[in-house]
Amino acid sequence: MINLNVTTSPEFKDKLLSYPDFVRGKMQFLRELVLETAIEIPEITNLEETLKWGEPSFLTRTGSTLRMDWKKKAPEQYQMYFKCTSRLVKTFKLVFGDLFTYEKNRAIIFQLEQEIPVLELKKCIKATLIYHKVKNDLTLGI
Repeated sequence: MINLNVTTSPEFKDKLLSYPDFVRGKMQFLRELVLETAIEIPEITNLEETLKWGEPSFLTRTGSTLRMDWKKKAPEQYQMYFKCTSRLVKTFKLVFGDLFTYEKNRAIIFQLEQEIPVLELKKCIKATLIYHKVKNDLTLGI
């Protein structure tokens, strides 16, 4: 078993607690998927949970910043955000087609009542967490 050192800022914890009840569990589920995925990647020994642009974010030395959020202006959905100048979302579209709903090259959008395709999302998370190692692969190792 890999030993993953997770550093969580107080602001990250506060942000998760600040979500309305109807979405807090969804955000916690995304967090658990990120942690679960990071544990499965031998190259990752440290994961930082912090806020970037006011959104819960995950940072590794090997990857691109991964963020997630729910916004009042679109209360029926929540998102996982990726660096828009990376090839991440473009590659997710190539590999998974319309399995996910995308916001341009920056996010995967989930509806509140949607069943998440967990295995495929974990592949997206993994590609993000090790992006610097796979960015030259056509499908980012997916």
